[in-house]
Amino acid sequence: MRVAISTGGGDAPGLNAVIRTAVLSGLNRGWDVLGIRKGFGGLLGDDGVESLTRDRVRGIGALGGTILRTTNRGNPFSWPVQQPDGTWVRVDRSDELIAHARQLGIDAMICIGGDGTLAIANQLVEKGMNVIGVPKTIDNDVAGTISTFGFDTAVGTAIEAIDKLKTTAESHDRVIVMEVMGRDAGFIALYSGLAAGADAILIPEIPFSIEKVAQKVMERERMGRHFSIVVVAEGAAPVGGEVSIIGESMPGQEKRVGGLAGRLAYQLQETTGKESRSLVLGHLQRGGTPTGYDRALAARFGGAAIRAVADGKWGHMVALKSPDIVTVPMSEALAQTKRVPLDGDMVRTAREVGISFGD
Repeated sequence: MRVAISTGGGDAPGLNAVIRTAVLSGLNRGWDVLGIRKGFGGLLGDDGVESLTRDRVRGIGALGGTILRTTNRGNPFSWPVQQPDGTWVRVDRSDELIAHARQLGIDAMICIGGDGTLAIANQLVEKGMNVIGVPKTIDNDVAGTISTFGFDTAVGTAIEAIDKLKTTAESHDRVIVMEVMGRDAGFIALYSGLAAGADAILIPEIPFSIEKVAQKVMERERMGRHFSIVVVAEGAAPVGGEVSIIGESMPGQEKRVGGLAGRLAYQLQETTGKESRSLVLGHLQRGGTPTGYDRALAARFGGAAIRAVADGKWGHMVALKSPDIVTVPMSEALAQTKRVPLDGDMVRTAREVGISFGD
């Protein structure tokens, strides 16, 4: 058996732990294990493919990032190609990818990624490739699994930032708006905001009113609390409004969501008269050493992926269904985006302690 591993989409703490466990589990079965660099691009001439040995994965479990590198612009079904006149077109190179994989003797592929990468993996399954999926996103928005690795580390980073912002906000009687990742789901904002004691949390699932957030700030002012911390997910939007867009990631790519914190800080200062500042936590959430929880979950996913290959569960994704790691069809996991349940205990608890959601 020759298995190839790829990492696609945004990086997440724990990717290397998945790779390490999958490689060692495969080698201990007597299999060959290859690494496809830069997502699917390594099979399409954008970088290459390498042999993953024990030496190659030694000590990588504690490292952030991915030794295979990654990209969120490598869809083989819609590959960007620049024309001589400078314009961009998209071409389907999936048959080329499959042919190259067969030339290399690849029997199965383990694709580690979020909903975008898993959607590509599922399309490859439909074209006859043997693929197993591993869910990866710091946003925790992949359906079918209770949690994804990287989420716990990202939340920890956000909590540490909020703790530090509180001291400077209180010293200057300021409002500070901190923006975290979460284009479609507000799990990072909710978990970090609740854990660190934010005063308002704005998430994509709940359209907000700036007047309601301002009311919370002034309520604290009347109580003698002259500072406030507002945590916003990048994909949050006002009632009847659109998400904040800051441009394209690359020509022809989807729009980049972000910039909400700066706008909100300005609006809150105008509305409340209180000095306000903003901070975009950005890619700090993606970097650094994964937490113990994320390392353990990532290792479990890597081992389960190899077992799924051995069992021939093509088109399935490994998933956490506490306390076990199971497999679920990728098509089911991709049927919907996992979002914060508004009737769940996290939202209810936040409301009960007085946190505003701007609604």
